Amino acid sequence: MYRTLRRALCVAAALLLPLAGVQSARADVAAEAAGGGYWHTSGRQILDAAGQPVRIAGINWFGFETANHVVHGLWARDYKSMIDQMKSLGYNTIRMPYSDDILKPGTMPDSINTDGKNTDLRGLTSLQVLDRIVAYAGQSGLKIVLDRHRPDAAGQSALWYTASVPESTWITNLKALATRYKGNSTVIGIDLHNEPHDPACWGCGDTSRDWRLAAQRAGNAVLSANPELLIMVEGVQSHSGVNGWWGGNLMGVAQYPVQLDVPNRLVYSAHDYATSVAQQSWFSDPSFPANMPGIWDKYWGYIFKQNIAPVWLGEFGTTLQPSVDQKWLAELVKYLRSTSAYGGDSFHWTFWSWNPNSGDTGGILKDDWQTVDSVKDGYLASIKAPGFDAGGPGPGGPGDPGGGNAACTAVYTVGSDWGGGFNAEVKVTNAGSVPLKSWKVTWTWSGSQKVTNMWNASHTQSGATVTAVNAAHNGSVPVGGSASFGLGGAPGGGAAPSVSCTAA
Repeated sequence: MYRTLRRALCVAAALLLPLAGVQSARADVAAEAAGGGYWHTSGRQILDAAGQPVRIAGINWFGFETANHVVHGLWARDYKSMIDQMKSLGYNTIRMPYSDDILKPGTMPDSINTDGKNTDLRGLTSLQVLDRIVAYAGQSGLKIVLDRHRPDAAGQSALWYTASVPESTWITNLKALATRYKGNSTVIGIDLHNEPHDPACWGCGDTSRDWRLAAQRAGNAVLSANPELLIMVEGVQSHSGVNGWWGGNLMGVAQYPVQLDVPNRLVYSAHDYATSVAQQSWFSDPSFPANMPGIWDKYWGYIFKQNIAPVWLGEFGTTLQPSVDQKWLAELVKYLRSTSAYGGDSFHWTFWSWNPNSGDTGGILKDDWQTVDSVKDGYLASIKAPGFDAGGPGPGGPGDPGGGNAACTAVYTVGSDWGGGFNAEVKVTNAGSVPLKSWKVTWTWSGSQKVTNMWNASHTQSGATVTAVNAAHNGSVPVGGSASFGLGGAPGGGAAPSVSCTAA
């Protein structure tokens, strides 16, 4: 895709939804939650270890690919509080860009505040910090896709190699990461190279430019080190004279599919952006935005619709400032298929970006690295995968005329506290015998704390007493299921209060 200078600087339990009616293919892991274990593909779907369709519904958190050699924002917040917030918002996967620089021995991260936050990262190398992030994400139920974003921190490259980072180094480092996280199913896959673009080709046969052939070489090398990983292969920029976004043109797959030695591991990935990144001819078409589904079908959507392989929209984003961008995002979300209607039989996605400091898109977080851009996040509500009912309806469930008891419990956990403020998560669990339609949580702080922002719920505060009510997308909770919301508050230092939950 076309990069501005600013963008050149930049680039949840896994909350996944099984497709209704699909039975577990493996009785030995049938009891696991959806998303458990390593994943594999079947046609256009991604399945978990138990054979249940799952949906990647995630976020890009960049920084390891830059000169900081670590995810951005750790100068402002603790990494655990960020992951907690991602989970509470309903994102279930983190796409983690990196450059090969972090594989160099002794590479140290820059711009991490370890004074009262991130204290367990003090003195760690970049790879060791990545280990900690992977570990906490896994503990929280999120999945990770590693994204080889750049050969080095200096900038992106059109091809998968440069004069200073040859193909051999690229493959060696991919295998090293595959080996490092072997046996850790938090890391479900590797995106082999970010946004190949001209002169990269697809199917031209020139081994110095043919990205499809390079992806086969690298993908098979990764699978030789860890055969359980998903291999994410992006598109190119141009094919048969048709130009598009960097990494967004997968037209060549129809004639030249990627062939891997291990079956059911291939996921194709596209990128798509709005006018805040660059102008494209389709934005000025008189039929816009009705013309967009046909554009997406042509470039990458046909792979999903023809049941060739899963398709993951690894990057898409916008500032949402121009009205054309608002129409584009609304149309794209509809095209990606709502989770409520289609479950795991959907396009997969990771939004660009979590970070607010992506110059031509901005992020889900605002510039304070705390506050959620609720308008931008709201566009994604229908395609998030925030929870699921793993079983059929029980007593008092849908269709049961006998009714039942609606009840809930809530647990309040402080995720981080830096003295001047804190973040907390509240988990609401359906403790009754019927699905919840809505819930309300109340607590009273012992000190002078005030809510500064809240996500996945709305709130009122009177003195020290706070009442939080579910958002539109998470009020419905199945029997035994749960929903979460998060909050930021100030000042810090408050102990977790007792909470009460009212169900309806």
